[in-house]
Amino acid sequence: MFYRQTLVRLSNEVKWEWPVCRQPSPGNKAIRIPRNAEERNEVIDKTCESLEAAVADVHDGATVMIGGFGNAGMPAALIDALIAQGARELTIVNNNAGNGDTGLAALLKAKRVRKIICSFPRQSDSHVFDALYRAGEIELELAPQGNLAERIRAAGAGIGGFFTPTGYGTLLAEGKETRLIDGRHYVLESPIHADFALIKALRGDRWGNLVYRKAARNFGPIMATAAKCTIAQVAEIVPLGALDPEVIVTPGIFVQRVVLQGNGK
Repeated sequence: MFYRQTLVRLSNEVKWEWPVCRQPSPGNKAIRIPRNAEERNEVIDKTCESLEAAVADVHDGATVMIGGFGNAGMPAALIDALIAQGARELTIVNNNAGNGDTGLAALLKAKRVRKIICSFPRQSDSHVFDALYRAGEIELELAPQGNLAERIRAAGAGIGGFFTPTGYGTLLAEGKETRLIDGRHYVLESPIHADFALIKALRGDRWGNLVYRKAARNFGPIMATAAKCTIAQVAEIVPLGALDPEVIVTPGIFVQRVVLQGNGK
């Protein structure tokens, strides 16, 4: 979308007029630009009516980041909606590879995932991933946890890659560029971009500003910056201005959709 301003002189008054602008989209429909700050505030509403609507356009083959450290901060309601939506051949970016039979594990069990990028795929209750991996039905890209976090952060920050000593001399460094810097060996790691990020926050407003509950924030803030479309599941949607700007963790500029989780917890 592109905008232009028109300077209008009326007698001795000078005012800025926001004219109609055109959006280069199908039909090239005219969009009216609000004339004042109050009007503009009313236009921005990123809330979705339902979980189903929030994930409706996740397409086959998409790369989807899913927040959470185990079950802490995992957007289970959005994952369930994604399972019902039916997208397949997904690449999932998460710290783990699912626990038990719910949440991410349920998405894997439904065989909707082609590849998973994570740092901790195996644990006592990761039987769904274990079975799929042993059967050759899912691809795994293993990344040390710090590298995983930094690769996501790098994507959000517009960084094309970074050198890290973590992983040098191991199988994880095979095929990657290495350098000797100040007497220490480093491996070049690439950023991880995503089409969608599904994250969980405690509260949000209609602009998409988010606050989290303690450690449940984990990967949420950096994933929000690294995806083309960030969808936030929240326990409460509060009026605009109710969130103290000093405690907002994820600014709304990084969030495209906010949806109230079904159970309100």
